[in-house]
Amino acid sequence: MSTLAPDEPLTLPRRAAPPARPPLPLLTAIVPVIGAVVLWAVTGSAYALLFAALGPLIAVASVADAARTSKRTSKKEAATLARELAQAEAEIARRHDEERQQRWATHPDVARFLARPESIWRAVPEREAMLVIGSGEDPSSLRISGGDGDEAATALRRRAGLIADAPVLVPLTTGVAVIGPGPLAASVARALALQVLLCLAPGRVRIGDGGPGWADATPHRAAAVGPLLQILEEGGIVGADVDIPIVVVPDGAPPPPRCGAVLRLTGPTTARLDLDGRSREVTVDVASEQQAALVADLLAERAVRALGHSADETLTLRDALRGAPAARTGALPAAFASDGGAVFPLDLVGDGPHAVVIGMTGAGKSELLTSWVVSLCAAHTPSQLGLLLVDFKGGRTFDHLTPLPHVTGVLTDLDEPTTVRAIESLRAEVRYRERTLAAIGARDIDESGDALGRLVIVVDEYAALVAAHPVLHDVFGDLAARGRALGIHLILAAQRATGVFRDAVLANAPLRIALRVADAGDSRAVLGVDDASRLSGRPEARGTALVRRSRDTAPRAVRVSLCDGGIIAETAERHPGERARRPWLPALPDRIPLDPTRRREGVLLAVADEPDRQRQGEVVWADPTLAVIGGPGSGRTGVLRTIAAQTPARVVPGDPEAAWDALTALAQTPSGTVLVDDLDATLSALPGEYGAVAAEALESALRGARTRGIRFVLATQRVGGGVGRILDLVPRRLILGTASRADHVAAGGEAADFVPDLPPGRGRLGRTLVQVVDAGDSALLAPVEDPPAWQPGRRAAAVVVPAGPRLRRLSAAWERLGVRVSYVDGEASLERGGVVVGPPDAWLAQWRLLAAARADADLVIDAACAAEYRSLIGSRDLPPFALPGAGRAWLHAPDRPVRRVLLEAE
Repeated sequence: MSTLAPDEPLTLPRRAAPPARPPLPLLTAIVPVIGAVVLWAVTGSAYALLFAALGPLIAVASVADAARTSKRTSKKEAATLARELAQAEAEIARRHDEERQQRWATHPDVARFLARPESIWRAVPEREAMLVIGSGEDPSSLRISGGDGDEAATALRRRAGLIADAPVLVPLTTGVAVIGPGPLAASVARALALQVLLCLAPGRVRIGDGGPGWADATPHRAAAVGPLLQILEEGGIVGADVDIPIVVVPDGAPPPPRCGAVLRLTGPTTARLDLDGRSREVTVDVASEQQAALVADLLAERAVRALGHSADETLTLRDALRGAPAARTGALPAAFASDGGAVFPLDLVGDGPHAVVIGMTGAGKSELLTSWVVSLCAAHTPSQLGLLLVDFKGGRTFDHLTPLPHVTGVLTDLDEPTTVRAIESLRAEVRYRERTLAAIGARDIDESGDALGRLVIVVDEYAALVAAHPVLHDVFGDLAARGRALGIHLILAAQRATGVFRDAVLANAPLRIALRVADAGDSRAVLGVDDASRLSGRPEARGTALVRRSRDTAPRAVRVSLCDGGIIAETAERHPGERARRPWLPALPDRIPLDPTRRREGVLLAVADEPDRQRQGEVVWADPTLAVIGGPGSGRTGVLRTIAAQTPARVVPGDPEAAWDALTALAQTPSGTVLVDDLDATLSALPGEYGAVAAEALESALRGARTRGIRFVLATQRVGGGVGRILDLVPRRLILGTASRADHVAAGGEAADFVPDLPPGRGRLGRTLVQVVDAGDSALLAPVEDPPAWQPGRRAAAVVVPAGPRLRRLSAAWERLGVRVSYVDGEASLERGGVVVGPPDAWLAQWRLLAAARADADLVIDAACAAEYRSLIGSRDLPPFALPGAGRAWLHAPDRPVRRVLLEAE
């Protein structure tokens, strides 16, 4: 039997069919008989009949000869069949040997990997998907036919269908549970794990946290990507994220559900494999801890030689900066990561123009952002690059970067007003860059030369930022869409990605970086694969990141280079005296002192914050009227102090009596500045008609203020009632802090401009946020003095006091002074140096005496008699306001205006 090609089907010889028994030759026997009879009939000789016996003899001889020939042929065919079957069996054995060698070459075990080191980590697709569980009989791929009808051929064909000592395979991700005595089962699991590590290079598989100590030396322990191999030599729970579990299960314990292949040890090297509901006997490999440690060291050495580095090798930022590419026009290169001990530069322009970074707490996100910022600053001058750093939720990620001249601002804890400033400032920066490009006729920043530097906005805790201020979604979406041409670049970092980054941002941020994340969905959202959720959480793996650029088909694993304070200081010292242009103005301080030595035209009222114009300028008060509205502690009185410190001003006191005097005298004020503090409280303190008259006097003065050259500043807490009518005459309003948005709107402000918890002196002038300059705590006006005390004099006096103890005390006190006191009755008369005293009804009953008192005496009416005042004096005029219960009285002297006096017993 000739040797066939390896893939040519093998045909077994077929046993020849046994020859048929030869038939009895009847004609041969009959014809001689007939011929003998004919001869006897013709010749009549009896001897002729002897020929009749010749036929049967010839027939018998023919049958005997045929049988002998058939037997000789059968022996010859049997010998030929045996020879061909022996040749077929040899060919089958040869082909089995070739097939066995090919199978072991395709799927080597540990011994064969070590015998042929060049096969370690070689990419063989069939090999990478399967695990050699051991050796045993397996169906052969040999194609064989023929041999029908022969028991020996049938048995040979049956033997040819199975190949002995072949690798028994299970899918790599099926999971293997080894059941048996602890040390022996551990040695079998160890051999299986070594086979996986010899088959797949670091990155094609990785070892997770925990596991046996010998595995720490393998380069797979520090691998960042790849399916996760879990080795549990002492048993345990299989992790939910494990791809390849190899678990030792004690005798009697159930195998983990995650393990589809169960290997029950029946001897030191034999076991029964249960897989997919079928069982088979296999021979297994074992490996001791010492052997595993030697293989681990071999793999670590091979990682250095074959991959060019140790898997856990990390460059410091100082070393990375030495290998950084040079800065060039149209690029923002940064060297802050390494791959295999070599610098792995990223270009925010070429790989971006924007970047998204995700990573759970403790994964090294802050270190990545810090190193990225410092490497950008080390490669560019402040005129080429400016950085705006935003760290929401009060973190301290960027505080140590403020010495860098490229850093234009560090923002933390964005509250509502700061968020508004952020939005307005960023939009103003966009408009500024658009104007600059239009002015020089450039289409984008690459054509602008040195007219514009690039601006990089780095945001940590982006998820918390947009969750607290959803309007920023649209702002960053707009920046992402227009940023490339304007030279504005975003680096947005968050702990997770799902539901955080909208499509408007992701579509324009092809540079994706993921550190370790807890949810595979976040990894897929950023990288397109689950690998970031598989990164190790061991402390030594901190700073491992996966990078995917626009041109990458798969993420690359890198290690972030750590930055120390010395590098920051050195980078800051490279550009002494230089600062990047600030697109972001700092918030107004809570206090801006008034500089009394500086001369200026007009009254400096405040400093305005105009982020939409990228400026903060002085506000000079030039209007004839100004209303200052604010709640308690908002700084209303401070505004009046600021104005009074810069210009002569008359202040309307808060005391009701003094306020009445000042307000009713406004008609006689020729010019100057009038300051009214707590207008609402002042008018409320004037009861009834007094309040209406005072308000009318103020309204009249406001209407004629411009023509008379009078300037008014009205400070109030509330704007309701009569105050509201007065403020309708004051178009210019400074609205300080109010208790609620409703109060802000009621004061005349826009609801969108309301800001809670403003510092004193901070408010809106129109819609512009301002901080009033502080003139200090000097008193706004001198203390209000009590009116002069009245005592009887030479002129006759008529005193109207309600009946009661006070009347008696006053009379007794005057009598002690030697004054003649009489009471109102029909006999009383006004005498020089004397006093006639009585209650209102008694005086009204003595109308002649009352008329004489009006004409010739000092008529003193106690403020407690205000209800009868007009009847007593015979006029509709209101007297000056007097505080009830404070010993006040009105003095009517001939030819003199009514005065307020103090009427006390002593």
